[in-house]
Amino acid sequence: MEASPQAYARIGGALYLIIIVFGMFAEGFIAGKLIVSGDAAATAHNILASPSLWSIGLAANLIIPVLAVPLLLIEYLLLRPVDRNLALLALFFNLVSLAVEAVSKLFLLAVLSPLESAQYLQAFDPQQLQALAYLAYKSHDVGFNIALIFFGCTCLVNGYLIFRSGYLPRVVGLLMQAAGAAYLTACFAALFAPGFYDRIFPVILLPPFIGESSFCLWLLVKGVDVAAWKQRTARTRSEVVRPPLAAASP
Repeated sequence: MEASPQAYARIGGALYLIIIVFGMFAEGFIAGKLIVSGDAAATAHNILASPSLWSIGLAANLIIPVLAVPLLLIEYLLLRPVDRNLALLALFFNLVSLAVEAVSKLFLLAVLSPLESAQYLQAFDPQQLQALAYLAYKSHDVGFNIALIFFGCTCLVNGYLIFRSGYLPRVVGLLMQAAGAAYLTACFAALFAPGFYDRIFPVILLPPFIGESSFCLWLLVKGVDVAAWKQRTARTRSEVVRPPLAAASP
């Protein structure tokens, strides 16, 4: 890591960009095209009419947490010189977020099962099967919101570390903290105050888009101030290895 923080920054930026694009494609375009809110029959019809599109969305959804694992390691390595304990806290928040998100994708995989023509499904009528498929999708939404609560905490901590770093722009740190606050507001509202969520959606998603895109593009295009990063790293090491005061003679 000490040899080339810039390389890690560029790799992290590229991974982040892919995650953002895949997320917008899967959760924005495909879900927006196939899912009809509150209408299980129309949703089932759309998915059965475009099974390939649904499968592509599933693949994108599964790739995202896979790419996020090396990204969170890179973020930890880049921000560790600021405060190792807080960088670890952000790492743990992110790990929990990814674990919950990965589990939530099981419900997406379960959406198609009730809509298939398997023999055992003939015990249910079509409306029941459509309701089961829609329920699986809504269960994914619940799990995904829980995952984003932990990710919102990650953004708050990382934003603070970016702000204090000296080798990344302070404004990016503030934007990441705004993203974290927006994630927490949106997800708690979606889970516990859906009426309020309907009033703030989709405007509430603007801070996360701006904050994460800014961090992603800065890493990809500009990277870190290597001289400042090395200076911060050297200062942190000197604080860690500083010898204790000699014990007083009796």
